[in-house]
Amino acid sequence: MLLGIVLAIIAGALVSLQTIFNNKVNERTGSWATTTLVLGTGFLASLLGSLIFEGKNTFTLQHMQLWYWFSGMIGVGVVFCLVQGMKRLAPTYAISVVLTAQLGTALLWDSLGWLGLEKIPFTFNKLIGVLVIIGGILVFKLGQGRTKEQPDNITPVPDSLKG
Repeated sequence: MLLGIVLAIIAGALVSLQTIFNNKVNERTGSWATTTLVLGTGFLASLLGSLIFEGKNTFTLQHMQLWYWFSGMIGVGVVFCLVQGMKRLAPTYAISVVLTAQLGTALLWDSLGWLGLEKIPFTFNKLIGVLVIIGGILVFKLGQGRTKEQPDNITPVPDSLKG
């Protein structure tokens, strides 16, 4: 269990890091070019890793249901939506929303046993956990405080003129 937690923490850190990198790439290209670059280099890295660690078993695909093949297309949606979300939100806020949506969706699918998952009973405590996280995001986003705005008819004094 400890290894699973450590790997999940690493995955979360890598998702955040990748999202920042994707945003920086997107500043120089477009969203579709970013998605292509990210998933293309990811394909090459995973193919190389698979060939190194699994050898010829890389190409042994047994008992694959047709809908499993759509995972890569879902990845296109993930990267594209993350890049667009990062454009419109601060990195921490965007990742917070993404992870909350991920947790809420996983709770729903686990509770319903969708996509061949083992059905895990839904409990009120699990719902409260998701709602607490959503509350935390709201506090984070809305609790930043207000900056004092100057009236429209007053021009600020430039720093060079201040004594």
